[in-house]
Amino acid sequence: MNAPAPPTPLIALQDLRKRYNAGRPNEVEVLHGLTMTLQPGEFAALIGPSGSGKSTLLNILGLLEPPSGGSYRLLGDEVAGLGDDALTALRGSVLGFVFQFHHLLPAFSALENVTLPALMRHGRVGRAELKRAREMLAAVGLAKAMDKRPGELSGGMQQRVAIARALVGQPRLVLADEPTGNLDRASSDEVFALMRQMHRERDTAFLIVTHDPAMAARCDRVIELVDGRIERDGPPPGAPPGAPADADAQAGPQATGRVR
Repeated sequence: MNAPAPPTPLIALQDLRKRYNAGRPNEVEVLHGLTMTLQPGEFAALIGPSGSGKSTLLNILGLLEPPSGGSYRLLGDEVAGLGDDALTALRGSVLGFVFQFHHLLPAFSALENVTLPALMRHGRVGRAELKRAREMLAAVGLAKAMDKRPGELSGGMQQRVAIARALVGQPRLVLADEPTGNLDRASSDEVFALMRQMHRERDTAFLIVTHDPAMAARCDRVIELVDGRIERDGPPPGAPPGAPADADAQAGPQATGRVR
């Protein structure tokens, strides 16, 4: 009996490189032959010192800028050579984004901010998209704050809106760039627990860029970049083989508590 075929990696990089100012005297290569895969449903941290190439790699993975060499396959399809329209469509259907600064529109309510991806994609927000946005805000614990504007919400609540916006399109992968960098420790822990909950309930993969060693240690996998090269890639130090690194991976929705 034949064994089942392995799943197609969500992301597959082979000898990925990035150069700036190519062909000029000030040419510099910031990513040096990265090779790695990210499987569907993974929950991983990307760490490294400032200037290690984390932001550049995240921009490439998010289809915001192209690599200079090597291969980047997203769900098995080579990204190189795709036009702007194809990249935009792929970005909107496969990827979600959460940033350190929530980038919510201050004049819009929480609900209107969460419906923005549908508005940008279709030019309007239909009943199905509005229903989905309401469900996502309820899922992140903001059922009673849908009509509030960002200025009326705490920092933790603003990040919950940003997470709902990232997930409303049912992406396969969320790229989170320092998602708790502007929050106090209590709010950081609760936002992290929320991402764990969304990962568990929706089988959405997360790649979280962080400078926080404690947060990285609570992920299932840690990828460390140093000087544009992968220095380390594997479970966080001390994690039992095959076990989730964080207790929130096993906890129910109550684990998130209330965000301050």
